[in-house]
Amino acid sequence: MKSNEYNPKKIELFVQDYWYKKKIFSVKENKDKEKFYCLPMIPYPSGKLHMGHVRNYTISDVIARYQRMLGKNVLHPIGWDAFGLPAEETAIKNKISPKKWTFHNISIMKKQLQSLGFSYDWNREITTCKPEYYKWEQSFFIKLFKKNLVYKKKTLVNWCEFDKTVLANEQAQNGVCWRCGSKIKLKKISQWFIKIKKYANILLKDLKLLDKWPKEVISMQKNWIGKSKGIQIKCKVYNINYFLKIYTTKPETIMGITFFAISIHHPLINIFLKNNVKINQFLRNNPDIINTNFQNENNLIGINTNLFILHPLTQEKIPLWITNYVKHDYASGAIMAVPCNSKIDHLFAKLNNIPIKLIFSNSTNNNKEKYLINSLEFNGLTILQARNAIFNFLISRKIAKSCTYYKIKDWCISRQRYWGAPIPMITNHKNKIVPVEEKKLPVILPNYIYQDNKSTSLLSYKNWLKIKISGKNATRETDTFDTFMESSWYYARYTNPKFKKDILDSKATKYWLPVDQYVGGIEHAVMHLIYFRFFHKLLYDFGYVNSKEPVKQLICQGMVIIDSFYTYNKDGSKKWLSHSKLNITRDIYGKIIKVSKKNCLNKVIYAGKIKMSKSKNNGIDPDKIIKKYGSDTLRLFLMFAAPINTSLEWNSTSIIGMYRFLKKIWNFVHTVNLNKTKNISKKYSYNQEKIKYNLNKTIINVTNDIDKKTSYNTAIAHIIKFLNYIIKMYSKKKIDEKNLKISLEAIIKMLYPFTPHICFILWRKIKNKKNNIDTESWPKPTNKLIIQDTYTLIIQINGKKRNFIKIKNNLSKKEIIELILIKKEIKKYFHNMVIKKTIFIPYKIINFVVLKKNSI
Repeated sequence: MKSNEYNPKKIELFVQDYWYKKKIFSVKENKDKEKFYCLPMIPYPSGKLHMGHVRNYTISDVIARYQRMLGKNVLHPIGWDAFGLPAEETAIKNKISPKKWTFHNISIMKKQLQSLGFSYDWNREITTCKPEYYKWEQSFFIKLFKKNLVYKKKTLVNWCEFDKTVLANEQAQNGVCWRCGSKIKLKKISQWFIKIKKYANILLKDLKLLDKWPKEVISMQKNWIGKSKGIQIKCKVYNINYFLKIYTTKPETIMGITFFAISIHHPLINIFLKNNVKINQFLRNNPDIINTNFQNENNLIGINTNLFILHPLTQEKIPLWITNYVKHDYASGAIMAVPCNSKIDHLFAKLNNIPIKLIFSNSTNNNKEKYLINSLEFNGLTILQARNAIFNFLISRKIAKSCTYYKIKDWCISRQRYWGAPIPMITNHKNKIVPVEEKKLPVILPNYIYQDNKSTSLLSYKNWLKIKISGKNATRETDTFDTFMESSWYYARYTNPKFKKDILDSKATKYWLPVDQYVGGIEHAVMHLIYFRFFHKLLYDFGYVNSKEPVKQLICQGMVIIDSFYTYNKDGSKKWLSHSKLNITRDIYGKIIKVSKKNCLNKVIYAGKIKMSKSKNNGIDPDKIIKKYGSDTLRLFLMFAAPINTSLEWNSTSIIGMYRFLKKIWNFVHTVNLNKTKNISKKYSYNQEKIKYNLNKTIINVTNDIDKKTSYNTAIAHIIKFLNYIIKMYSKKKIDEKNLKISLEAIIKMLYPFTPHICFILWRKIKNKKNNIDTESWPKPTNKLIIQDTYTLIIQINGKKRNFIKIKNNLSKKEIIELILIKKEIKKYFHNMVIKKTIFIPYKIINFVVLKKNSI
C-alpha cells in the first residue's frame, strides 16, 4: 500500500485478503482468557443484503472487535437460516429447485458480508438446510418424543391458503399470515406439537434473569405467555346432565351475568346441538364463524342455542349463545357474559337485545371507589372485597376452584411444505407412530421435482414416502419442521459446528454459553425469541447446556427508514417509485420542496419516511454505497447517524460527511511532519498537559459510551471532536512529537471497531512497520495524565488580583462568570460598576474591565 491517496476499494480488498489468509478471527476455547460470545441473528438467504441487515451486522462487528481489544477470547460466528417458504415459492416460479436458489443466494450474501469486513469465524459457518445440521435436530426431536414432550393430534390449526401450510399462533397474529398477509382459516388436521405450554411458567419466571434485555421485549414476552390467575366455575346446563366450565378473573361480576357464550368449536355443540336445524342453517349462512378467528367488534355475530345455564348462585336460567368472539383455544372456550363490565359483551348484548344488569354503583366525589349493588348479600362491598368474598363462597360450596391459564399454546411445528427438515417419524405396519432409528438419521429430503406451478408437500414423493422396516411396509411422516426449529438452537451449535457425536459438544457449550451479546430486530420478540428461550431450556434439561437462559444481553436495532414516494396505477393501486428515477429538490435544511418523475404525467406523492423494503421500492443497495465510498464509510454512517435502538434515517449527505472525515484522518496521518513538533513541549508545556487531559477525557468518554451506554453515535462524535482538536493544535504548532503520536494511536484504536480497514493501514503507517492493529489493546487513560477535576482560577478586576475561585474543568465561560458574580468576597468590587469587557484565559486568569455607572 504505497499510494498516499485514500482509495477505499484498494485498501479494503488488501485488508480483507490479509484477514482471510491469516484466519485472524478464528478462535478456540482458551481457559486462560475471558470469553465473549457476540452473535447477530442468523440471516435468511433471500438474495441480497438490505440496509437493515448491514446495520444489524455492523453493530455486532463493532462490539466483537471492541471486546477483542479488551483482551477477550471472542466468538463471532455467522450462518444461514436456509429452509423456508420464500425459497420454495421462488423455485416454483422459476422452475428450479429451492436448494439451488438457496445456495446461489448464500454465495452472493457471503461475498457481501466479506466486503463489509465483518470479523466472523468462517470456520464455524452453519447452513441449516444441510443434513449435517438438521440431523441433530431430528435426533433431539426423537429424544423429546421419548420423554413425552412432543405429540401428534388432530386439532384446529391456523391455515394459510396461499402458502398451503399450518402456522403457529405466533405466526398468525390478527388473523393474517405473518409472511404473506393472507387471511387465516381454521382447519382441523393432524399436527405435531412440542409442549412449550409445560414450560410457560419457567419462561415467565426466568424473564427476571434478563436484566440486560430491552424492557419492551420483556413486556411483549410476558403478554404473549399471558399468565392469568382466576377461578373456574361449574355451571349446570338446565335439564341436561352437563356442566359448563367457565373461567373468570373477576368473580365479583357474577351477579351481572345476563347470558353465557361458547365458541363454535366448543364440545357442547357436538354433544347436544349437532342436529339443531336452526344452528346448522346459521352456520351455513356464516361460514366465517367456523373458519376464522374473531377479528374486531365490527363483525360480531352469534345465535341463541335455546339452552339455558343455571346461575351458580341464584339458579336463575340464563340463555346460552354461540358467538364468534369467544376463543376456542383459551381456557374452557366458554364465558360468563357481563355486559355492564365488558365492552364486547355490552356491544353483543345491544346487538341482540339481551338485558344489561347494573351491579356497580357510580362513584361520588366523596367516595371514588365503586361498590356492589343488585348483588344479594354482597351489596355494599367494594370490588376487591366482593372478589374475595364471592371467590371464597364459591370455593367453599365446591362450585369453583382456583386455576391458572396461559395464552401461550403448545408449539405447532408441522409444516406441509417440501423445503424443510423432515420430521423423523414413521407409521409402521401396525399403524403405530414410531421414531426413525438413530443410526438411520438424517432423514434426507428427496430430490426436488417441479410440478406445474403447484405448491407441494412430501406427500407427492411416493417413492420416498413408502419404506420397509424389517421387511414390512411403513410410511414416512410427510410434514417438515417449522423453520423456527432450526433458528432456535443454531447459536449453541456454533460452539462446535463440526461435532459428530451429538447435537452439541457439552465442553464447548460450557465454555462459550450463554451468548454475551445478541443483536437483532424487535420484530422477533414473540416468535423467534420465545422459541429460542424455550429450546435452550429443553437443552438445559437434557444436560447439554449449563445456563438457564441463552443470552445475557440483547440489542434490538431500529429500522432503516427513508423518504418514500408513489404514484397511482390505472387500476388505482399504488406504484412505489425508486429514488433513482426521481428528481428531488430540497431546501437548505434538507426538506423536500419538489419531486417529479421523468416521463410521468401522474402526480408523485410523498409517503413520508418509512422502512426500506423491496415492496416499497425504496431500498438503497449497499453494494453501490461500498463501491462509491467504501465499506468503512457505510459502517461509520450506520453507527453514527442514530442511536442503535432507534430508527435510522437514510441521508446521502451524511454518508458524504463520513467519507470526508475518513479522508481527513487519512490525509492527516499521511502528511503530518513529526519534525515540526520535536521542540514544542518546553515552549507550550501547559498545552501539552491540556492535550493529555483531553486525550484521557476522550478515552474515558468513548469507553463509557460503548461499555455502559451502548451509545455508539456519541462515542464516534467524541473521536471526531478529538481528532479535529489535534489537527488544530498541530496546525498552530502547539503539540509535541510524543503527544501527537500517542493521540493518533489512541484515535486509530478507538476508530478501529467502526472502520477496521482504514485503521489497519493507518496503524502500520504511524508505527513504521508491519504492526497488526488486530492484536492491539483498547487504549486506557493514564492516571498520571489526568488533569484535576477542578483548577484554581485567578480573578482580576481592572488588571489587579482580587481573589481566586476553584472551578470544575467542564464549566463554560458563561457559567464561570455567573459563579464569580455571586461570590461574597467579589460582590463589593462590582457595586455601582458596569462590566465593559471580560478577558478570560482558560485554566489561568479571568479579568473584568469595569467602569463606574455615573462615568458612562
